[in-house]
Amino acid sequence: MRRRTVSHTALDELPESPEPAVGDAPAGRGVPSGPPRLQTEFSFELPRGYVDEAGALHRDGSMRLATARDELAPLIDLRVKDNPAYLSVVLLSMVITRLGTITDVRVEQVERLFASDLAFLQDFYRRINAEGHSRAAVTCPHCDSAFEVDLAGGRLGES
Repeated sequence: MRRRTVSHTALDELPESPEPAVGDAPAGRGVPSGPPRLQTEFSFELPRGYVDEAGALHRDGSMRLATARDELAPLIDLRVKDNPAYLSVVLLSMVITRLGTITDVRVEQVERLFASDLAFLQDFYRRINAEGHSRAAVTCPHCDSAFEVDLAGGRLGES
């Protein structure tokens, strides 16, 4: 588990959270069947993508469910105290586990996201943490048919 640097020692008094289990075990691997495991990591595809210093575009990524520690730690960050709107930037940097080939997502990278990608990730965070999934119910404006789409993204025509 990676440890983030914050501006206050009170964070060190919070207990470390265990590494989350991700999804169900692959079928046919000799794992006893039982109740399904909680999905704790969700894949996404950014609408525009993050462009790194070398000019490489990173669009796909993954985000894990937030823990209480994740939601408390930014509150003692001086950047958040100075500007409460910065809370989502710090929080997202803690729960995004991968952004393209980047596996150690930092605040500076979240700061350089396009506004549309930041808004997408804020909504994605809310959906997976409050509702437990990345799907949204929608209605076709032409035929009024109701269906679900997966906000995690994908190519046109995929859900």
